[in-house]
Amino acid sequence: MSRLPCPRGNPHHPRSQPRVVADARPAPLRVLVAGASGFIGTELCRQLKADGHTVLTLVRRTPAGPHEHRWSPTEGTVDAAAIESADAVINLAGATTGRIPWTRPYKREILYSRVRGTTTLAEAISAAATPPAVFLNGSAVGYYGDQPGVALDESAAKGAGFLSDVVEAWEKAAQLAAGSTRVVTFRTGLVVGRGGAFTPLALLTRLGLGARIGSGRQNWPWIGLHDEAAAIRHLLGSSLSGVVNLAGPTPATSAEVTRALARALHRWHLLVVPTFALRLLGDAGNDLLLTSEQVVPAKLIADGFTFRDATIDQAVAAEFSGSARA
Repeated sequence: MSRLPCPRGNPHHPRSQPRVVADARPAPLRVLVAGASGFIGTELCRQLKADGHTVLTLVRRTPAGPHEHRWSPTEGTVDAAAIESADAVINLAGATTGRIPWTRPYKREILYSRVRGTTTLAEAISAAATPPAVFLNGSAVGYYGDQPGVALDESAAKGAGFLSDVVEAWEKAAQLAAGSTRVVTFRTGLVVGRGGAFTPLALLTRLGLGARIGSGRQNWPWIGLHDEAAAIRHLLGSSLSGVVNLAGPTPATSAEVTRALARALHRWHLLVVPTFALRLLGDAGNDLLLTSEQVVPAKLIADGFTFRDATIDQAVAAEFSGSARA
């Protein structure tokens, strides 16, 4: 059986008593999503709707319909009625880290967009008369920093570096809602799919410029796009709280990731991008490309989540070789 937030509109199910259901399909929920139009958000919303949930989205423009609600992270405002009506809130919003170089102003944007947006939602949840049962907030494996040779589960120590500091502040902001609802901060690795950080890798590989990144021995925590969205859906009905790692169950080095992509696209993998060249990119090169993190999804596995794509080859093939599964 799975423990789920009580759907809205039934006064006989108080918020403090989550509904327990015996069937495999979760009870329909009203799920409010920030960042719904992004790479991960688009797939997540598709899966949520397939499960029968009602998906509400937060937008910064004028809402175009009843399922859209206005918010302004920069002003710290969000439609209170949207928060009150939701069974769950999922936050995927934040400036992309894939935009390189990270200039000093853009580094401020990376930090500010995450902390301010999360703070806005967490404070609104705390102020709600009937807060949602769960707040799922995006986070990143960058928290762990460069720790080669160490298996990093959710209890692992914080690392060093710009991204590590960003994640620490980001997760702290999410905990502002912890007194009102179950809070999960899911630390995501490199998401394998046709978007996000995989876009430049795929483009270069298609052009025959697939390359080993630095030594190629650094561990890159990865997860397939389908499994990323499925894991977030799993967390809706789970009793887990706090930090949860979202990374594939089988470690892969950066060379294994780029070779898997080259195989799927039937391209060469002969070039090398030297470490010294990557270090010229500053924090972006160090934190995104040269850092080694063997991230273990310990909580997710212990909670019964099953990965569709257990290896990097399976994840890349599913997205890029025409063998994607439903």
